[in-house]
Amino acid sequence: MKRFLKIVGAVAAINVLARLFGFLREIIIGTQYGTSYISDSIFNAYTIPNFLYLVIGGAFTTAFISIYHKTKSSIEDYIRRTFTTILVSITIITLIFVVFGESILHIVFPEETGKEFDMLLELYQWMMPSTIMLVLSTWLSGVLNVQGKFHLSSFSVLVYNMSFLVISVGLSLVIGPIGYGIGALIGAIFMVGFLIFGVRKLEHVSFKLKFERAEDQKELWKVALPIMLGGATAQMYTLLQRIFTSLLAEGTVSAMNYATKVSQFPQAILMTAVTTVIYPLLSKKEGEGDEASVKALYLKGMRMLYLLVMPISVYFFFQPETIVRVVFEYNKFGAASTAITAPLLQIFSLTMFFLAANTYITRFYYAKGNSMTPVIFSLITVFGINIGITYALIDRYAGEAVAWGNLISAIINFLLLVAYLQWKYKLNIIDKNSLQFIKLAVLTIVFVLINWMIASFIVIDNKFIHMIVTLFVALIGYAIIVYLLKFDEVKGTINKIRSKLAKSNK
Repeated sequence: MKRFLKIVGAVAAINVLARLFGFLREIIIGTQYGTSYISDSIFNAYTIPNFLYLVIGGAFTTAFISIYHKTKSSIEDYIRRTFTTILVSITIITLIFVVFGESILHIVFPEETGKEFDMLLELYQWMMPSTIMLVLSTWLSGVLNVQGKFHLSSFSVLVYNMSFLVISVGLSLVIGPIGYGIGALIGAIFMVGFLIFGVRKLEHVSFKLKFERAEDQKELWKVALPIMLGGATAQMYTLLQRIFTSLLAEGTVSAMNYATKVSQFPQAILMTAVTTVIYPLLSKKEGEGDEASVKALYLKGMRMLYLLVMPISVYFFFQPETIVRVVFEYNKFGAASTAITAPLLQIFSLTMFFLAANTYITRFYYAKGNSMTPVIFSLITVFGINIGITYALIDRYAGEAVAWGNLISAIINFLLLVAYLQWKYKLNIIDKNSLQFIKLAVLTIVFVLINWMIASFIVIDNKFIHMIVTLFVALIGYAIIVYLLKFDEVKGTINKIRSKLAKSNK
């Protein structure tokens, strides 16, 4: 068990580092191009390749892993057939998107014309072929994972983000923004090359094409297609953001992207910290049929997630301008760019817990063998609530309408997931833990008041000092409240620290 936790911890650390490099790339784009049509073009050009990579790559990889131990044929033949299926499928899809790229971009981003469209098209033509490498890399990571090589698969994402960052930024200084298109392609090539190097010594792995009809390939498509539908629905948030914001003033796409990435960065890291600990235990307890432990994990994980995400969310809500200035306001990213981005970040800060919780709760549906219900709820909230609210508000609130659409749809999705989980599987968010729930409510109210006072009375001209002081005061206030309310999770942590200190003093 200790070895397992060490592996999980190492993988989580690599994932955090990989995300950091990806986030740094966004920051550098901001400092180079601010909120201009150039930065808009960079983000829009990567939208479709990234969408296909996440949806198709994730679906095929999940399906491959689920069938790996069930196939009746040899593992080598199964891997060869699956490799052929994925390679041929993604190559055909990519060629279609390349050949008809200009028409597709006109449909998805109809407002882009002239020099803006020319740059968008050129970047897209460089980025789109990377989809083949990205999808293959996702599958190769799955091959490594089923054979216990978790570090290599996680490290490949780090290789991709590092190479994408270094190559893109380096080339952009010489040849301009097109360097980001070339960097995306070369970064993907580096990642697939790293993974091929990693799997070359594994047993049963061969990259010889095998065109053969087999039952396991029919099953692969049967499993993959519903997952693609679910993945496509989940990724529609980003795609719809880009479509709607491209209809608005120049720079709105970039501002939306910066605000989203800033809010998602801490949320994703904190969510990973919780799911890394909880999900392995959940799978084990669900497999053993231990419903009492599953219910306890559900409540404990939700509380942990809230205790971690809420303070960051509240601080971001009250200090959006400070955060944007500290992270982005350099060189081409001036006060005007901050003025566009900060209000969006303020709204997105409220989505942090709900997006993290939705991902977390979905794990319990998967553990119960129910993958369709979360997809149905996503379809309702994305294509119904999200689009409806955005359309209703966009003429009046412009980019903020898109942010409000995301927030309200995320909240409704959360409520649907919680309600159905409670009705179908008797996993109650409020059970015998009503006192803990009241404590969370008190904690939230008091912490909001503290941050309101900080925002009202602490004003320092230097943006770095202002952020350090306000964040320090907020965290101290949060720590005091949490300690006074005596949450079970906090008491457990304090007891562990005390026992370790006692052992070290012996």
